[in-house]
Amino acid sequence: MNKRTSFLESKFRAEEHEEKLFIEGYFIRYNQETELYDGVFEEVSPQAVLKSLEKNDIRCLFNHDTGVVLGRVGNKTLELKSDDKGLYGKVEINRNDPEAMAIYARIQRGDINSCSFGFFPVKEDYEIRTDGTTKFIIREADVFEVSAVTFPAYPQTEIAARQQDIEAIKLEKLNTRKQKLKEMLSK
Repeated sequence: MNKRTSFLESKFRAEEHEEKLFIEGYFIRYNQETELYDGVFEEVSPQAVLKSLEKNDIRCLFNHDTGVVLGRVGNKTLELKSDDKGLYGKVEINRNDPEAMAIYARIQRGDINSCSFGFFPVKEDYEIRTDGTTKFIIREADVFEVSAVTFPAYPQTEIAARQQDIEAIKLEKLNTRKQKLKEMLSK
């Protein structure tokens, strides 16, 4: 199973409440198609994250960097909830962490306004559409992190993993065509 990250355009904001600092926004938007690269699309179904929310100690990172942890579910500095729109998160910023404060300031000013999430696909469907494009629908994902990100992109290794999936689909289609031709020729 390959680890993947996914990017979604999202409004991320910074706010102060009762002298605590928070960043919050949607890390995942459900049922919205995202183009991974030319001709390959992905969509997250609403039920995809439910098991992860029950069992995982999900971290909030900056730029998927495990060295920059902004909060986590396990110590209640990250709250995640799934609603009809997507996976919403609220992270309490540690005022004693200069790096977290710098990230907070960049989000507050609007320099950083995107988010992403890291996951292992558990269940997914795909379809090859009539226009030749492929669409993956993530039915279940093992989410281990959410991130505020500067430049949303799929790292090359994750793209390579998706390309392997596409190649397997193409091979499956080719084998199906071969089988049909054999059946036609044997008649």
